[in-house]
Amino acid sequence: MAGGVPPQREIQIHIHSKKGGNSVYPVEPATTTAGGGGGPTGVYREIKHFKKWFPWLIPTFVVVNIVTFFVTMYKNNCPKNSVSCFAGFLGRFSFQPFSENPLLGPSSNTLEKMGALNVNKVVHEHQGWRLITCMWLHGGVFHLLANMLSLLVIGIRLEREFGFVRIGLLYIIAGLGGSLFSALFIKSNISVGASGALFGLLGSMLSELIINWTIYANKIAVLATLVVIIVINLAVGLLPHVDNFAHIGGFVSGFLLGFVFLIRPQFGWVSQRYASNAYSTSAKPKFKVYQMVLWVISLILLIIGFTSGLVMLFRGVDLNDHCSWCHYMSCLPTSKWGCKTEPAFCMSEQTSSQLTLTCSNSNKTRSYPYSNLSTSQIQGLCSQLCR
Repeated sequence: MAGGVPPQREIQIHIHSKKGGNSVYPVEPATTTAGGGGGPTGVYREIKHFKKWFPWLIPTFVVVNIVTFFVTMYKNNCPKNSVSCFAGFLGRFSFQPFSENPLLGPSSNTLEKMGALNVNKVVHEHQGWRLITCMWLHGGVFHLLANMLSLLVIGIRLEREFGFVRIGLLYIIAGLGGSLFSALFIKSNISVGASGALFGLLGSMLSELIINWTIYANKIAVLATLVVIIVINLAVGLLPHVDNFAHIGGFVSGFLLGFVFLIRPQFGWVSQRYASNAYSTSAKPKFKVYQMVLWVISLILLIIGFTSGLVMLFRGVDLNDHCSWCHYMSCLPTSKWGCKTEPAFCMSEQTSSQLTLTCSNSNKTRSYPYSNLSTSQIQGLCSQLCR
């Protein structure tokens, strides 16, 4: 009909099911028409701001962690460097004695050589790279399996939704935040593991829910599920020999990074951008005001937090001196366990036929029918004695 107004392009809203709730996504109708001049076939394509990505980076991270563990075990070479080993049939890949490392893994000495977080070396020997390398190391098979399974479950979902660039950066920066926070409290022990980065991904899921609140169809259920998962995981960190400071630092870093990296445009702007402007009366902003406020505040807090944290670390600041109760955030002592985690030191006395060790922490003494042991073998015996 002459003078008619062309029809407005249609933007459809589809519901996409996710674990823990439903998310709403806009899709644009494809240009394909039904045979011979009919209307649209009903085939839709995803708008680029909500496209699905193929997850390859997180599986790559998992492979890197596994390969690094094998390299660590090869370097550990328990039969050569220890008096006894667990699963000796594995040869140089056998584990340290269960009494020394119940996680089925290498010695702490090997982990330190491979790049574990050692605050003394970071501050006094200028080995700041340990803040990054420690997140690719694991204390044992159990530690590795728990972290990698969690990374696959959480990370693949996030990479599919937001792409490898944003999730890769979030993982690395959150891991650095966990290492930094841990280094400000734990001064005498080494620390390894991807847990800080993993908690960063958990934190980003919570902030993503908040900043993109309108795209969720089941908001309260998703929020409740996330909060329960986070609380349970942080509570596990109160057990001894778990670096909950890395968990907390990674979680807070990831929570703030989620506001920065995982923000999505509002549907009104998307509809206006992809539909005809013939009936548009006013331009809609890409983001809501609360989204921009959270983005700016989070970015400022991240810059301040990382800058001040690095300055305090390299000045040798121990935050335990300024917070008498903070150590309870990493280990809560009970009648069943204590929280003393001082490194093991032993006094040794060697005769022609035996070695006598005395643990400096507990004053335990034990004699061993060995002679001419290497330093690494004596360190292994000392670790077992002081446990």
